[in-house]
Amino acid sequence: MKVLQINSVYPIKSTGRIVKQLADIQRENGIDPYIACGESEEQGENIFVMSSKLYMKANILLTRLFGKHGFYNKTATKRLLKWIDRVEPDIIHLHNIHGHYINIKLLFEYIKKHDIPVVWTLHDCWAFTGHCAHFDIAGCEKWKTGCYKCQLKKKYPISLFFDRSKENYKAKRELFNGVSRLHIVTPSNWLRDLTKKSFLGAYPVTALHNGIDTEVFSPVVSDIRKELGIDNKFVILGIVSNFKSYKGGEAFLKLSEMLSEDEVIVLLSLEENPENIPSNIIPLKRTSDDKKLAKIYSMADVFVNPTLQDNFPTVNIEAISCATPVVTYISGGSAEAQSEKSGYQVKKGDVEGLYEAVLKVKKGTINKEDCRAQALKFKALSCFEKYLDIYKGL
Repeated sequence: MKVLQINSVYPIKSTGRIVKQLADIQRENGIDPYIACGESEEQGENIFVMSSKLYMKANILLTRLFGKHGFYNKTATKRLLKWIDRVEPDIIHLHNIHGHYINIKLLFEYIKKHDIPVVWTLHDCWAFTGHCAHFDIAGCEKWKTGCYKCQLKKKYPISLFFDRSKENYKAKRELFNGVSRLHIVTPSNWLRDLTKKSFLGAYPVTALHNGIDTEVFSPVVSDIRKELGIDNKFVILGIVSNFKSYKGGEAFLKLSEMLSEDEVIVLLSLEENPENIPSNIIPLKRTSDDKKLAKIYSMADVFVNPTLQDNFPTVNIEAISCATPVVTYISGGSAEAQSEKSGYQVKKGDVEGLYEAVLKVKKGTINKEDCRAQALKFKALSCFEKYLDIYKGL
């Protein structure tokens, strides 16, 4: 059996790492894995990289000017389809088909013409909206009946001038329906329930939580506290790119105002200028090195994830797998990896509640062994092997 996975990135970032893990499991089970992506840090005869970064930037510009995200990249997509002709996959496994790298019209017309079975893992809500990847912050429900007058037009995928949400919604509904063999997978129960209410609801939808490498993400001795000069501090770890991010940037600023002298926040992936942030927030550069990430998780006393909208953030599992308790907002599927013994869930937007939960952890209410035990339920092998049954079923 040949399985072709298509995703915006490989093997970087959360979805790219999932594709990598799935490819490894496919290979171990006698399946030939193939990858097509918009951006890759690996090369190989079974990996097809759609186009150059310059070409992708040109398509980002087209989306920003004209708003028809997903309907550009014709030349690169035609090259991909010729490659698929040569590979002749038995199954196409889609992941993120947004991301300025592929033409969804050409792709789905090809799938229908050749009657190729499809597994589609939705990592967000983009597949059934007229524009956005997430609509939680806006509280919008137009996606249920038909998008129009999109209030998130200037959010990813950014359209500066035109609101194409109405026509994009209609085009996606027509394109994505009518595939004879398609099985949708969502990494959270939350997204599964939304998908069933959307125009994709006629397809079978299965919730399969993402897994992680619990051997790599495990409690390890870490010298990062010493490197940062915070040996005697209670360390609150977060991951956010900037303070305006819906992943909870503003929450960390507010949280910093509540901390006592013996408490400090360490923010991984922060792109802000260190000179312009509070003195009790320490920035750490983003890393794709899983072993280093395990050291970062292990050095923290608590991991805080104040995301305002999310599907199923694997960072929560990575943290508890390193025996670090997690405090998270009840947002999307963010709390689904948690148990009452591995941390606390707080009402979305309640920063004071976040801090109260952090103080509970500080008092020793969470056992590190319980965190690790909860994480072991999300071993990559046991989670992702369930895809094999879906492949066989198709």
